[in-house]
Amino acid sequence: MRVVCRRALAVSCLVCSLVTVAQAQKAKTVKTPASPRAVSTELTQLSSIAIMPAPASIKPGRGEFVLNSKTRILASRGTRDVAEQLRDSLRPATGYALEISTAPAPNSIALALDKKLKRLGPEGYQLEAARSGVRIRAYSPAGLFYGVQTLLQLLPIDIFRRSPVVEMRWSIPAAQIEDSPRFSWRGAHLDVARHFMPKEFIFKFLDLMALYKMNVFHWHLVDDQGWRIEIKKYPRLAIVGGSTDYTTFNPLQPMAAVSLPQGGYYTQDDIREVVSYATARFITVLPEIEMPGHSSAAIAAYPQLGNAVQIAQAGGDPTSVPEVDHSYNVDDSTIHFLQDVLSEVLTLFPSKFIHVGGDEVNKRAWNANPVAQQRMRALGLQNEEELQSWFIRQMDQFLTARGRRLVGWDEILEGGLAQGATVMSWRGVDGGIAAA
Repeated sequence: MRVVCRRALAVSCLVCSLVTVAQAQKAKTVKTPASPRAVSTELTQLSSIAIMPAPASIKPGRGEFVLNSKTRILASRGTRDVAEQLRDSLRPATGYALEISTAPAPNSIALALDKKLKRLGPEGYQLEAARSGVRIRAYSPAGLFYGVQTLLQLLPIDIFRRSPVVEMRWSIPAAQIEDSPRFSWRGAHLDVARHFMPKEFIFKFLDLMALYKMNVFHWHLVDDQGWRIEIKKYPRLAIVGGSTDYTTFNPLQPMAAVSLPQGGYYTQDDIREVVSYATARFITVLPEIEMPGHSSAAIAAYPQLGNAVQIAQAGGDPTSVPEVDHSYNVDDSTIHFLQDVLSEVLTLFPSKFIHVGGDEVNKRAWNANPVAQQRMRALGLQNEEELQSWFIRQMDQFLTARGRRLVGWDEILEGGLAQGATVMSWRGVDGGIAAA
């Protein structure tokens, strides 16, 4: 089956862009009051409730709940982890070390799983805030977690400070909120290949994703400008391929003018730490390991993977081919090399989907490479587009045999789509429609 990721609402950009907007704004439920003064009061209450993305239903109430040092977090069965996250989120700005309890009490924030809320799905929740306390219920821990994110947004913005704020009234407007996502895939894309971002930045990025209820972190780890993931079997990929940054390649912005270190990469321990941090926030990490194009960093580390060596060995002039080593060659040894890479990637990322890029492949290198042309003839392929499709199929079959699904940009449609592949259409909706 060919699946299309829901990317029609946003195009994935180089540094960071939303893949799919979480929930389009829905109509808020407001009871019609009986008098003009009541209308004004109701609208004022509603305007004070600012939540992103907008919930499916908001019914403003009267009054507010005020969080204080005596407030308790009530954690019923199966909610302890989310309760601890809530406590830890509230403590820096409030200075309160809130007690987590199981005994019912006034002045509390109660968390509960409720099987009766199955209709809201695994990520839906209900939040009720009144003067006496707050209650958040959900069908599953993920929904409960998203209810907590809404609670944080209901508090004054200073709740996100990292040190105690003095003389702050930590109030939450009374309201009944019910929400569930329109889209199951709500992703954000971060390209660390062109501009390396330290691990601490990734944690902050994940926190922001969680706050806005996004659940797929598309981590673009490999491109021409840098290889950012440690591969134990092939250490030069990170040591050599990860030593550069986009600004190194850009004469208008030389790194010498910037007091920052060049390049960088994530060790496998770093990767595990990021995946664990994301999982605790109900975020799946989708790694992107570019192939067969955008491969300059890898080829700089292991030149035998490229086309220039083969063209030269055949008596040609590789310098006459623009961007000759921006694409891998199509030898079996290169296929096996990349499958070795994917084997290590699979041990680090539990995601069902593994992204292999597949966009903007420089096929001129294959056209000029006698070895690639010989392979095309042996396989009975008509053109380089079909050769790319053959390349992607090798990875698709490899991933499928290990219980995973290949994802690629819409260029993987050219020459024929691999049987199990999923298409992300970055050049418009046509690629997604064709893949469907």
